[in-house]
Amino acid sequence: MSTRRDFLKNMTVAVSTTAILSSCSTINVLSPKSGFNISGYRAPKIPTVRIGFVGLGMRGPGAVKRMMHIEGVEVTAICDKRKSCTDKVEKTLAERGFPKPAVYTGSEDAWKQMCQRDDLDLIYIATPWELHTPMAVYAMENGKHAATEVPAATTLEECWQLVKTSEKTKKHCVILENCCYDFFEMLTLNMVRQGIFGEVVHGEGAYIHNLVGLNFNKKGYADMWRLKHNAKRNGNLYPTHGLGPICQCMDINRGDRMDYLTCMASNDFTMNAEARKRAAKDDFYAPFVDQPYRGNMNTTLVRTVKGRTIMIQHDVSSPRPYSRIHLLSGTKAFARKYPKQQIALGHKAVSDEKMKELTEKYSPEIITRIGEMAKKVGGHGGMDFLMDWSLINSLRNGLPVDMDCYDAALWSCITPLSIKSIANRSDSVDIPDFTRGNWKTNKPVALELAAMTGVRGIQKADSSGQLNVE
Repeated sequence: MSTRRDFLKNMTVAVSTTAILSSCSTINVLSPKSGFNISGYRAPKIPTVRIGFVGLGMRGPGAVKRMMHIEGVEVTAICDKRKSCTDKVEKTLAERGFPKPAVYTGSEDAWKQMCQRDDLDLIYIATPWELHTPMAVYAMENGKHAATEVPAATTLEECWQLVKTSEKTKKHCVILENCCYDFFEMLTLNMVRQGIFGEVVHGEGAYIHNLVGLNFNKKGYADMWRLKHNAKRNGNLYPTHGLGPICQCMDINRGDRMDYLTCMASNDFTMNAEARKRAAKDDFYAPFVDQPYRGNMNTTLVRTVKGRTIMIQHDVSSPRPYSRIHLLSGTKAFARKYPKQQIALGHKAVSDEKMKELTEKYSPEIITRIGEMAKKVGGHGGMDFLMDWSLINSLRNGLPVDMDCYDAALWSCITPLSIKSIANRSDSVDIPDFTRGNWKTNKPVALELAAMTGVRGIQKADSSGQLNVE
């Protein structure tokens, strides 16, 4: 006959077993079995990188134009469900004397047909956020490297899909984080690598950019997709612009890793008000009234395993000046980009003359060699071109990419984890180790150029020393 003691004993065993199973489940979600380590991987050289572009609305056409200036690139195929978009890019290519690309349009799944081609090396993805992971995964599974606009994923499950697919296929999954290639960010990165900052203790990054008008513009993002994201998810929806450069300066995934985060957001004070104002004059906006818009200001705090801290902010609906902050605080030096570029050695800000001297001395080779070319070609002052050039240079010469699948997953996972933290009164949330321990031995990607891909359409410097772009 069962006694009370037996009952309690059985209950204890049951609870313990449940706890163990629950713990195992959590471990499996956060750290699935390790695969091939992509960090530092040198894929086979591709003398001519044949690219298929998908998404030719806001970002895609600019990427096509930039690639026209890089040697060893062929625009083999283009894709957008809207024929008007593919027509414009076709026209641009023809006007500049490039061969006619294969065109995929008129269908939601046209991109899959493009990815199935056997004459493509890279799929360049510039579509709405929710399509980034499905397209990147499908591209890699079909034998192509993938490069995707930010964020690379919208859920934790998608982050792991990117990692596992890249490891399984040995195809690069590159996050197109252009801000890592801006001139001041690269200057500070090289200064960190040269030991000028000592130990980097704290970093801050942000995306503060008033996008209310663009988000509510019917001719802005197709099908109002970005506004819909703002209306259904309360978290840091766009963390990578500010976070990426800080992670590189801290050698995250390559010597340190993020441990946990906590996140807090204000209420929404502007988005619903804008929706109501527009709906009063136009019924089109009625569905956007009284939605649970994300808070104006989102602040996420991250602590690393080695005890560094990172602050990431997101605010795209307040009337504030543009800022990505980009602040680095070390034991020997300090830097901040906004509102004015500033470097302090010790505790004293350097003079303008000293700033110029530091810039000339510590700007990395990619800046000194093709920085002026990048400014001429364009793309957010040149950083977009530097990003594209670096990607192609790595693929053509069999070099490790600057930003791999682990970076794509880690920087993107801030969004779902921040949403979880906010929903639980800013409780801390563990951050997965997408490298599964390899961060301890992974090496930072070298800033020195081991090879040099050329640039098309660049003439010799004129009498003033300025480079001319045809």
